[in-house]
Amino acid sequence: MSVMDRLKKNSKIKGTDILANSKIFSQQDFASTPVPMINVALSGDPDGGLGSGLTVLAGPSKHFKTSFALLMAAAYMNKHKDAVMLFYDSEFGSPQTYFESFGIDTGRILHTPITDVEKLKFDLVSQLEAIEKDDRVIIVIDSIGNLASKKELEDAINEKSVADMSRAKALKGLFRMVTPYLTMKNIPLLAINHTYKEIGLFPKDIVGGGTGIYYSADNIWILGRQQQKTGTEIKGYNFIINVEKSRFVKEKSKIPVSVTWDGGIERYSGLLDIAMHGNFVAKPSNGWYCRVNQETGVLEDPKCREKETLTKEFWEPIFAETNLKEYIKSHYTIGLKSMLGEDIDVFSDVQSETTSV
Repeated sequence: MSVMDRLKKNSKIKGTDILANSKIFSQQDFASTPVPMINVALSGDPDGGLGSGLTVLAGPSKHFKTSFALLMAAAYMNKHKDAVMLFYDSEFGSPQTYFESFGIDTGRILHTPITDVEKLKFDLVSQLEAIEKDDRVIIVIDSIGNLASKKELEDAINEKSVADMSRAKALKGLFRMVTPYLTMKNIPLLAINHTYKEIGLFPKDIVGGGTGIYYSADNIWILGRQQQKTGTEIKGYNFIINVEKSRFVKEKSKIPVSVTWDGGIERYSGLLDIAMHGNFVAKPSNGWYCRVNQETGVLEDPKCREKETLTKEFWEPIFAETNLKEYIKSHYTIGLKSMLGEDIDVFSDVQSETTSV
């Protein structure tokens, strides 16, 4: 028996395996949403999507955080027909019709109201401990940003007005405990959070809840938005996904996704910017767009307006006939390179210099 086999046999920890054969890393499962640029923001790949681990969606109020979370949850539950959702609710702003608008069967959702971080911690750890490796479960917390600590509630009940210093510690403990379960049992967790402005001359958005969330999260999005207007009438919003942290996507990437009052999430929004950047699409004149022939560089007919670029008919031929997907991946995905230069032999160079002297 080899040393490796003896070490593996002697381990008391379930799941110990040779890294090359590890099921924890080899069974990465992505659930693709119908919005390519959401998939890019999650995994760097238009065909990728939501994987296991903690994804935090942070931003001010009315920044579509819950909607983005339900879009991802719907993708997971559509892919796995036996999947169920654990929905921890502290805001109570998502009625049944909200889930149904994303095509989620509310009969597959376990709704758990929560009032403080400690109750969430005890229940969530208990649920994760009971979940089997092959169970299909997705967890949504709406929201951790609006969740009090147990001490804060007790102080209010006892009419104490002292500052609460325990909340960040409690949240850090919560995510420190649940993170290993999420990876080992292949479970995605979507947590809605708030942001606040740091103090300074040029304040930036900070994710609430302390450093524990940063340490544990696989993905952190900070959402911004711009108004879509026709004249003075607001027709929707252009949301900007600022990738604050990711295992797959270059941090600080900015990914646009549009939402209109009439049509909801624009499935193909955000693609036009990156396609023009890569010269797959051109803007021959103000307000008009067209494809670019990748072999000749010639602008192809027909020309169309921006609204017509938000269609399946416009993008399917581009994806099918060009390497746009590969270009998007190379633009957003974190590159994996050797940490040591392949052609540099420092010691031989030093020896050569010494000999010549």
